[in-house]
Amino acid sequence: MISHENRTSTIVAALLLVSAVVLVYAKTAGFAFVQLDDYEYIVYNDAVKAGLTAGGVRWAVTSSYMANWHPLTWLSHMADVSLFGVAPGPQHLMNALLHALSTAVLFLALKRMTGAVWRSAFVAALFGIHPLHVESVAWIAERKDVLSGFFFMLVLLFYERYARRGGTARYLLVMLFLSLGLLS
Repeated sequence: MISHENRTSTIVAALLLVSAVVLVYAKTAGFAFVQLDDYEYIVYNDAVKAGLTAGGVRWAVTSSYMANWHPLTWLSHMADVSLFGVAPGPQHLMNALLHALSTAVLFLALKRMTGAVWRSAFVAALFGIHPLHVESVAWIAERKDVLSGFFFMLVLLFYERYARRGGTARYLLVMLFLSLGLLS
């Protein structure tokens, strides 16, 4: 059983991690589209610009547009456009939020694996705010990286649970998140 102090430390650490990552990457809300791929992915892509539609879902599943087949990434871009329109700021923030959630899930996975709250938080913080991730978080077209990273962290968390307790349902959750990561 987890002690109240351990649970409180875990919640505080997770909130601090999410806050730190969002704080570091919040400035991307003021960034424009990146000239490399963002325009091709969002602004000039009629399927994405239409938002989340039945035709867009068909396109996402069958298209290898720009030499990539990543239907879940396309669907996430379409959802962004449906929610926020063709505006770069909210899409940059969505990347930051996905990265912050990945950091929190990594922390939870490491904490479950090791039992060490603050050491796990430190490692997750290194992942979350390391400059290596700036390109993926600040470049909208790199949603594929932050989205697949999020699902990979969920794979780690749920694999730990499967490894400790076994069970078909836990194994299927691992396979589900692995598949979603691959579709990203």
